[in-house]
Amino acid sequence: MITQNELQQWTEDLSQKFFDKPFLDDVYFNSRLRTTGGRYIPSKKTIEINPKYVVELDGAELEGIIKHELCHYHLHIEGKGFCHRDPEFKELLKKTGSPRFCTPLPSQEKNLHLYICSDCGQAYQRKRRVDTKRFRCGKCKGILKKK
Repeated sequence: MITQNELQQWTEDLSQKFFDKPFLDDVYFNSRLRTTGGRYIPSKKTIEINPKYVVELDGAELEGIIKHELCHYHLHIEGKGFCHRDPEFKELLKKTGSPRFCTPLPSQEKNLHLYICSDCGQAYQRKRRVDTKRFRCGKCKGILKKK
């Protein structure tokens, strides 16, 4: 487990390395985050990181989460579009090699249901069960099979 100061230093280093800009605000661990790896709070200009990603996954995943949140941070500071749907955000993600979404935690994966289309082989993961008599594949309208 890394400390708060190490997280702050790592974030500042990643900001300088990938964005050539300083990270002047704070980054915290927030244990109340459940379904996300991190979040950027524009009103406070702070980044919060889910500490479970430090414990359950490797450093590369945490680095990707920090870079993703830094994309939000730097675009917000510059007054550009910093939301997921904005083209500037998508472009900066590609430029810095940041992931669009984080990997699900292994502790949460056991609750997922896997369905595979019998025609095209498209796989679907869902938290809730799907009525396979009622719903079809979104790609080819084939029949879904529970795996």
